[in-house]
Amino acid sequence: MDSSKRLVSLDAFRGLVIAFMITVNTPGTWRQIYAPLRHASWHGCTPTDLVFPFFLFIVGVAMWFSFRKYDHSATPEAIQKVLKRTTLIFVIGVLLNAYPFIRFDPELTFGQELADYYGNLRIMGVLQRIALAYGMASLIVLKFKRKTWLWTGAGILVAYWLLMLWLGGSEPFSLADNFARKVDLFFFGENHVYKGFGIPFDPEGLFSTLPAVVTVLFGYETGRMITRAKSRPELVNDLYLYGVTALFAGYVWGQFFPINKPIWTSSYVLYTGGLAMMVLALFILFIDVKGYQKWTYPLRVFGMNPLFLFILSVFWVKTLSRIVRWTTEDGTVMTGLQWIYQSICVPLLGDNPNGSLLFALMHIFIYWLILRELYKRKIYIKI
Repeated sequence: MDSSKRLVSLDAFRGLVIAFMITVNTPGTWRQIYAPLRHASWHGCTPTDLVFPFFLFIVGVAMWFSFRKYDHSATPEAIQKVLKRTTLIFVIGVLLNAYPFIRFDPELTFGQELADYYGNLRIMGVLQRIALAYGMASLIVLKFKRKTWLWTGAGILVAYWLLMLWLGGSEPFSLADNFARKVDLFFFGENHVYKGFGIPFDPEGLFSTLPAVVTVLFGYETGRMITRAKSRPELVNDLYLYGVTALFAGYVWGQFFPINKPIWTSSYVLYTGGLAMMVLALFILFIDVKGYQKWTYPLRVFGMNPLFLFILSVFWVKTLSRIVRWTTEDGTVMTGLQWIYQSICVPLLGDNPNGSLLFALMHIFIYWLILRELYKRKIYIKI
């Protein structure tokens, strides 16, 4: 197969994933969300739980094509690029966590405000996990031959399972007792981890990033398959076959190590990696083999600047929710996000999942208009 010819399906797949990521992250109200747009409460996997592993999978695919210019070896230039990109993405993630950098609490002095704000700053996050998973996976594939890094990936999954099983509490795969939580509390302390689960626990924690590295390796191996396949129909068959095998293996392993996104279980890696290969195979079949490409234009617009879009969306939401806010006549605090939802979406579709989804789709459309201008001008913001 001519590997020099760009697969439109890769850009479309990436665009679909980032668009869906923004959709599930930007509802009009978290009280009104359709079930498929929610994460599983703990064990299990909803469509929303596929977004992040699919994105890391695509990161791995992109790595294969990026590292071809270094002959997939650990040249000084390649290592420098990996370390620089890892650091940059991680730092941006921490800065997004810190934004808007202060709460402006009138009851506290400036010094007290800084101490309180940064004394509770979350360290990890989505971009931080992307950075670390990309960085570690890159060093593995650049330093070692394929057979070695394949065994390394398998070893990570087995070791993670055993450590979680042996070093966790009485219920080692539960929210309170899992070993990944213990590691994060040891390194960061309770004040610097996510608290959205009701107790200090980070779903993008440090230890649970290890199996996420294997998700990236799934993508890297898929990139190799893309360039080594003799034809695209053969590629579709291979991706589907390996995808089904990984999916089934993940399901079976899930009976012993439950499929779970917050702790990124080994079964979850196989299950979602298999699904990612199958979905990509479907995209390649219809877009690159059968030639149905016109409909992919909106997705390709999103797919060419994915990290920039994610950063833009977080910046926008935090600005409208934490900076653009005022007190109404009845004494309640109104934010910019609430005003848009209540003034536009609720009158049109009501305070229900339809109105909440409309809010997200409005943002998707606005972001698309911005990215279309970048796409038309061939501006691709590399991060």
